[in-house]
Amino acid sequence: MRIVVAGTPEVAIPALDALAASRHEIIAVVTRPDAASGRGRKVSRSPVATWADEHEVPVLQPARPSEPGFLAELTALAPDCCPVIAYGALVPQAALDIPVHGWVNLHFSVLPAWRGAAPVQRAIMAGDEVTGATTFRLERGLDTGPVFGVMTQAIRPRDTAGDLLARLAEGGASLLVATLDGIEDGAAEARPQPEDGISLAPKITVEEAAVDWALPARVIDRRIRGCTPAPGAWTTLRGERLGLGPVTLAPADPAPTNSAPTNPASTELAEPTQDPLKPGELRVLRRAVQVGTATGPVTLGEVRPAGKRAMPAVDWARGARLEPGTVLSSPTSAQVSS
Repeated sequence: MRIVVAGTPEVAIPALDALAASRHEIIAVVTRPDAASGRGRKVSRSPVATWADEHEVPVLQPARPSEPGFLAELTALAPDCCPVIAYGALVPQAALDIPVHGWVNLHFSVLPAWRGAAPVQRAIMAGDEVTGATTFRLERGLDTGPVFGVMTQAIRPRDTAGDLLARLAEGGASLLVATLDGIEDGAAEARPQPEDGISLAPKITVEEAAVDWALPARVIDRRIRGCTPAPGAWTTLRGERLGLGPVTLAPADPAPTNSAPTNPASTELAEPTQDPLKPGELRVLRRAVQVGTATGPVTLGEVRPAGKRAMPAVDWARGARLEPGTVLSSPTSAQVSS
């Protein structure tokens, strides 16, 4: 089939590579317009636009896919089908009606679970053990169209959203090619989504990414992994934002830094215990930095102080001059908006 592929971020690249190697012909891509990003506000192209430039594929970048000029261009191209991978804009009915076989969306969940912009993040934050990818016919509703195919993927205990999305992008690329093959052969059948099991996955806000240390440790662990790498979990220390990488669950009764082990070969777990940490309270050990939660401490991984690079928490603690009883706090509304 002659296809026009719609997508914007890096996660769409595995599907583009797979489609380019398939029997289908990519005649153009549709992606978001070039935009300023980074501290220097340098204008850059999307990963999909960059891929198309490198492969000498025409690029369409409408500000809105409802623009008459874009609709005219798409009509002139006369694609048989338009695959979609994380395009980032609502496609109007006028555009949906142009290709003979419609628009086929690759979505990174097992629909009808986690309809919306952040299905991978929400699955991790909810503690799901299995997720996957779905191909379905795009329609005006939010990820409500009939399903062509599904693949499943186990969520590993230490998966971040970035880790999981990378695996789903690779597996989903094969699913998308198989779906287009089936459509062309007449073997693919789109079936309505079940009415049970619907859940929504709105975009993760900066406010949601702020850690509430009064929550249970496992909830905090999942929230931070779900926000990694974007938008990035964070907390505050002395009124300044502190970015957080994934944490690990720690023993409930760690040893104090200055306690001497009864056996020189023993670890901190064999040393005398001390009072439990309050939610948000920091404790610096010889080889770890722990934070109290509602159910027991977590051990910090990497942290990113305001205006600095990410670093191991133990290195950060050496220079942060943390007094005993120092507490990481929940952000204020002003800190969330800053």
